[in-house]
Amino acid sequence: MVCAAISLAGGSATATSLSRRPALDLRSRRLLWARAMSHVAPRLSSATVGAPTPEHDQRHSGRARAVAAQAGVRQALISLSDKTDLANLGNGLESLGFSIISTGGTASSLEAAGVNVTKVEQITHFPEMLDGRVKTLHPSIHGGILARRDQEHHLKALNEHGIGTFDVVVVNLYPFYDKVTSGAISFEDGIENIDIGGPTLIRAAAKNHKDVLVVVDHRDYPALLKYLQEKQVDPQFRRMLAWKAFQHVASYDSAVSEWLWKQSNSGDIFPPSFTVPLSMKSTLRYGENPHQKAAFYGDRSLSLVNAGGIATSFQHHGKEMSYNNYLDADAAWNCVSEFENPTCVVVKHTNPCGVASRQDVLEAYRLAVKADPVSAFGGIVAFNTTIDEDLAREIREFRSPTDGETRMFYEIVVAPGYTEKGLEVLKGKSKTLRILEAKRSGKNMLSLRQVNGGWLAQESDDLAPEDITFTTGSERAPTDSELSDAKFAWLCAKHVKSNAIVIAKDNCMLGMGSGQPNRVDSLRIAFRKAGEAAKGAALASDAFFPFAWKDAVEEACENGIGTIAQPGGSMRDKDAVECCNKYGVSLLFTGVRHFRH
Repeated sequence: MVCAAISLAGGSATATSLSRRPALDLRSRRLLWARAMSHVAPRLSSATVGAPTPEHDQRHSGRARAVAAQAGVRQALISLSDKTDLANLGNGLESLGFSIISTGGTASSLEAAGVNVTKVEQITHFPEMLDGRVKTLHPSIHGGILARRDQEHHLKALNEHGIGTFDVVVVNLYPFYDKVTSGAISFEDGIENIDIGGPTLIRAAAKNHKDVLVVVDHRDYPALLKYLQEKQVDPQFRRMLAWKAFQHVASYDSAVSEWLWKQSNSGDIFPPSFTVPLSMKSTLRYGENPHQKAAFYGDRSLSLVNAGGIATSFQHHGKEMSYNNYLDADAAWNCVSEFENPTCVVVKHTNPCGVASRQDVLEAYRLAVKADPVSAFGGIVAFNTTIDEDLAREIREFRSPTDGETRMFYEIVVAPGYTEKGLEVLKGKSKTLRILEAKRSGKNMLSLRQVNGGWLAQESDDLAPEDITFTTGSERAPTDSELSDAKFAWLCAKHVKSNAIVIAKDNCMLGMGSGQPNRVDSLRIAFRKAGEAAKGAALASDAFFPFAWKDAVEEACENGIGTIAQPGGSMRDKDAVECCNKYGVSLLFTGVRHFRH
């Protein structure tokens, strides 16, 4: 795009007349530009009595830029905090005949790379001021960006005020996100790291993308230079750059907004409105089903920095993750992260079907699989300890408890770390086995869930057994071991889909029932899986029992359960107490419900 000419001394030059001028070679363009700016530069430093007035300088600047524009010199404005590949960009644009306009540190870096630079203050006739708060906020800059080249009255206005146009704007922003997440930062320091001029330049250029190419990502520099070198005319390229620019600013503003909300509303986690900054990490083969397209996005909210979890995990080996893989791995990792002792969790379709804690993690692994080996086959295995060679070999070679022959197959193994040998051994299990390394999931997170037309937001369910009181409601109090079993079953039930029943003993899940419309069916499934081992074990329910006699409570007692833990709150809690007293079962009330839909 040829820069529109402006000549206060020689009358008005239209875009049409400029486009018909013969093109000059690069050397001639540079000489004309140098001559033009040398005409203006002495006036910028003059501070003596009788020095030219700003109006006089403006007229001469208009003439200078008109000379440059008539020479066909295009202008690029570059202002960067992140100066990655800046030298390549500057030299590339200059080799294509662009005159580079720049600010402060960016200008210095370009000059150090051998690029000829005109500083912004030579265009605006205003120095940087207010500690750098005002640099580019000036009509000589924004007029040259926003002017539509197909509108004669826009070009006439530029001509009258001695303003030249910009064809390329390359800007990125103060590192606000990095600054406020790097550690303790004062409110004043945070405020000073909010970029004002940068977003304004980006938005202006993106709005006028038909005439101005706007770039906010150094990874787009090669595509920009190729586009200009090949003299491409591709509206879609310009629109994609504009979209990326507006998205860049939106993400930046969301970080500022989130930070300011936390600074001004201590303890209130539900702002009246907020933006979630998502960034695509990968496209997926498909969604829950092959006919559904899908992608995976990372959440760059400030609250999730160093929060851990599957979204920030590292994949060491195996096939690419699928939509369902992410859901299952997330469920397994969130569950295993709850436990302090060495623990193994096996998940199938987001439900933990096996959980066991032991000082010997190999034993924990075997017991977790044994809880439901049929479901465990093709599931996800998660550990809260580093996987060494011995554990890796056990995972690789372990045979199904159902027949003692079939080698267990898993989709994913996830752990907080691996020894070098452990990782080597585990990779040998299968080419497709996904091996993930994750950081422990954080607490006090905001949980979001989509419904058609809106979102639900809630605090994460972070309560652990030590955070609540298990109150004995029956005549018989539990023994220490029974209370420990009840707490373990209660913590497991927290991660099982409602209606949830978990039977556990000796820090090991024996059976679980999940997702049934009524609690009795979930209870029966759990007992069927636990078998005879359920006798004397603890049973936990995610919600209260609406009925006791000839219902779930009495059926549990008749099956030999030793302790029942439930939230309580039913109008028939007294029936549950009397039923447990009849069978000599210890009944504990937690006062906390753990629905999971």
